[in-house]
Formats: sequence, C-alpha cells, structure tokens
Amino acid sequence: MDENQSQTEENKPIFRRLYERVFPTVADFFGMLAEQSANAAETTRLLVEFMETGDTAISQKVRDDEHEADRIKAVNLSVLSDAFSTPVDREDLFRAITTLDDIVNYCKSTVVEMDMLGLQPDKHSLEMALHIREGADALAKGFGRLATDPAGAGVDANAARKAERTVEKSYRRAITALFQGDDYLNMFKRRETYRHLSNAADRVSDAARALNNIVVKLV
Repeated sequence: MDENQSQTEENKPIFRRLYERVFPTVADFFGMLAEQSANAAETTRLLVEFMETGDTAISQKVRDDEHEADRIKAVNLSVLSDAFSTPVDREDLFRAITTLDDIVNYCKSTVVEMDMLGLQPDKHSLEMALHIREGADALAKGFGRLATDPAGAGVDANAARKAERTVEKSYRRAITALFQGDDYLNMFKRRETYRHLSNAADRVSDAARALNNIVVKLV
C-alpha cells in the first residue's frame, strides 16, 4: 500500500474500516469473465482473418493476443485466490478462467505451427475457424450478460456447445479428404494443425460447460 492509499485508509471512520475488514468487497468476477471471454472472441476473429488471408502479420497479432490472454488469466486467478468470498463456486470460476485461456492458447498453437511448417490456410481450416469464432462469440455474449440475464447466458452456453459439435463434423470431413493419395508429409503436417483447431473447439465446449454450471446455480 502506498502513502496516499495509507492516508485514505486512515481517514475512513473506524466503523467503516472495521466493517470492510469483516465484510470485504466481493470482486466483480462476472465482469472479469466478460472481459476475458471478449478477449478470447477477438483472438478467434483474428484466427478467421488469418485463415482467410494467410497474412503472417495477422498470425503475429494472434500471438500477441495470447500474451494479453495470459496476463488476464494471471490477474483473474490471483483475484480468485485472494477472494474472501465468491458469487458462485470457486471451482466453476477457476474452470471458466482456465478454459477461456486455453481457447486462445490453441489459436496461437495453430498459427505458430502453420508458420513453422510452411502451411497456407485451406478451406477446411477456414471452416473450422469460422465455427470456433461462432462458439467464442456465444461465450462472450453469455459471460457478458451473466450478471443481468443468467437464463439468457444459458442459451448462449448451449449455442457455444453446438458450435463445437459443428467443428468436430468439419474436422472429420477434413481428415477424410486429407488422407487421400500419397502425399504423406503434407498429410501429417495438416493433421497436426487440424487437431489444434479441434482442440480449440473442445475448449470452447469446456468453457460453455463452465458457464452453464454457473448459470444453474444462479437461476
């Protein structure tokens, strides 16, 4: 605590200081999750843009977003760890924080590996990225209205899980098309990037499940 903060604390009435020690302010966890989910949705938007253009400058923006996502996750986990009380179960908040971060991590893994392997986006990777963005947008909408409209947030959670199922169908089509012919090196390269996209979609589903668990305890 710096000098100004110390003086402000001392200027408070003693009853106010005692009250705040006994009943500390509850952190705005729903606001924190809204910010984090919006960041994840923005990363998936950049992922789609990269799959549309193959522009390495966009892939660098995805990498930069991942650093920001790590910062947000660290702050949110620190607040959760220090919190005296939480509006819902700590486990649900922890799961939401970590799975939202995982979405961004897999977006980064996808573009990094494509850069390293010299792969350009194809129609299958674009299709999967579009549905991942759809799911992340639903999560951002759901976490964004969790505090004011939990029932509506539950609808958004279901939409996010539906998007994940669509990605899995796209993934299976992509793998079926990929393993034709005898260009085995390309097959294994592509399969790895497709798998990262599938993993990103799995984390969308995990975050949706965490959102739904929170909703169930609020409505």
